[in-house]
Amino acid sequence: MKQTQRILMAVTVTLLVLALLAVVLYETDTLLPGALADDKQSEFISTAIMELVSLAGVFLALRLFRFRKIHEELVTRKAPALQKWGLLRLAILEVPMLCNTFLYYSYMNTTFGYMAIIQALCLPFVWPTMGRCIDETEA
Repeated sequence: MKQTQRILMAVTVTLLVLALLAVVLYETDTLLPGALADDKQSEFISTAIMELVSLAGVFLALRLFRFRKIHEELVTRKAPALQKWGLLRLAILEVPMLCNTFLYYSYMNTTFGYMAIIQALCLPFVWPTMGRCIDETEA
């Protein structure tokens, strides 16, 4: 269980650091912010897709372990199931957060920034501490 918790924590922190690194690179003008700001059609499509992905992803990530089949697998297989479903949950939450961060700076559209912030605010509810890992694999 300890190794599974470390893997989940490493993935969580790595994706969070990548998002923060993107913020630092754009804020220091190392990367060019607003590079796609003139392309309104792709901005609209990106906004629509990311709104759906982000909102559905937040709901799914927070509720994933309550689905009966997944919960049963977590209780019976413990660490292997927690690693599989935990990585999926973190990917569902943090990959769109990373995309929203890049899209915010690419289009300079606050909608992407707000979605990334909402996803970041959800991280404490899925943060892979040892206590949470043990709680999620018990009936």
